[in-house]
Amino acid sequence: MIQGVQLTLLVGPAVPVPAPRSVVEALTDVEVSVPTQGPSVFQLRFSLAKNSPLATLFLISGGSPLPILRVVLVLTIAGRPRQLIDGVVTGTEVAPAAAGSLSTLTIRGEDLSRVMDYFELDGLPYPALPPVARVALMLAKYAPLGVIPAVVPSLFPDLAVPVERIPLQRGTDLAYIKELAAEAGYAFYLKPGPAPGTSVAYWGPLVKIGLPQPALNVDFDAHSNVESLSFSIDTEERTLPVVYIHNKLTKVPIPIPVPDISPLSPPLGLIPPIPKRIENLSGTAKMAVTRAAQIGITRAAQSAEAVRASGSLDVLRYGRLLEPRGLVGVRGGSDPFNGLYYVESVSTTLKRGEIKQSFNLSRNGLISTVPRVAA
Repeated sequence: MIQGVQLTLLVGPAVPVPAPRSVVEALTDVEVSVPTQGPSVFQLRFSLAKNSPLATLFLISGGSPLPILRVVLVLTIAGRPRQLIDGVVTGTEVAPAAAGSLSTLTIRGEDLSRVMDYFELDGLPYPALPPVARVALMLAKYAPLGVIPAVVPSLFPDLAVPVERIPLQRGTDLAYIKELAAEAGYAFYLKPGPAPGTSVAYWGPLVKIGLPQPALNVDFDAHSNVESLSFSIDTEERTLPVVYIHNKLTKVPIPIPVPDISPLSPPLGLIPPIPKRIENLSGTAKMAVTRAAQIGITRAAQSAEAVRASGSLDVLRYGRLLEPRGLVGVRGGSDPFNGLYYVESVSTTLKRGEIKQSFNLSRNGLISTVPRVAA
C-alpha cells in the first residue's frame, strides 16, 4: 500500500479475524459503494494461484448463505482508521487466466442488512408496540453480529389498540423495517463502525444538517483536489405532493398541498425549482393527519433535489475519505453551483498505489445559501 496508508482485511464465519498474509498479498483491488439508502456493496479481486488457500476460504465457506462469511475492511490514513464495510459474501466468481498468468477470484457482498433478509417471518405479532419499538426488537436479534440499533421515535407514532388491531410482520425483518420506515417518512441503513466488527443500524429521518466536510475544489489551480466535477439541473421531476385528510363529518377527503419545508433538510439553494406537476398521495386519506403530513413533507423534499453534481477525486490529494450521508462544500464552479451539497453516494476504489473515490451530490436549488464554505 501507499506510505501512511494501511488496509486491514478481516474474514471469518460470523466473527471476522485478520486474514492470512497470503490472502492479503493476493488482493489486487477493492471497491466499496455506499448509497444514501439501500445496502452498501463491496467487491474484492484476488490473484488466484494454484493450491491457493483462497479457494477454500471463499469458494467453500462463502458458497452458501449459511454459515455466513463476513468481510470487514478497515482503511487507515495518517493514523486515522475508517471502517469501509462490514458485510457478508453473497457471490464468488473465478475467471481462468491465459497461459503464463494467474486466475482472478472476484468476491461480491453486501453489508449486514443482507442477513436481515434471509428468513420470512410473516404473521409475527407486535401487540401494543409502536413502530420504533418493533424496529428495535427486530434489530436486537442481530446484536451477536455487532449491530447497534440507532432508532429515532416518530413524532406521530401509529399506536394500535390491541383489542382493535395487532400489527403483524410482513416478510423478512429487512422488508418490514423498510416498510415501517416508508410509512414514517424515514430511512434505514447500516453504517460500519465505530469499532471493527460493529455496525450502527440507523432508522430515522434523513438529516441534512451538520458540520460540512472540507470543500471540493475544482479549477482552483494548486488547491484543486478533485479530478473531475460536473453539474446538472433537472426540474422535470419536481412535484407538489398533495395529501388527503378525511373529514369525518362530510365524509369528503380534503386535499392539502405540502411544501418541502423540514428543519432536518433546510434549503441549500436560494432559488428552488418550480413544481411541474401535482402528485396525489391518495393513500394518506386513511392515515392520521400528522402522519400524512410527515409523508408528504418527505416526498416533497425528495423531489426538490433538482441540482446534482458528480465527479471523482484522489483521496491522498483530498486528504481524507469523503463521507456519504453528510454535507460538503464545493468551490471553483460557477456561482449558481457553488456552495453546500448533500453527499448522496460514494464509491471507493483501492488499488496498489492509489485510492480514488467517485461521488454523487445533490441539493434543492441554485445559488448558495451561505457566503463561503470551509476549505
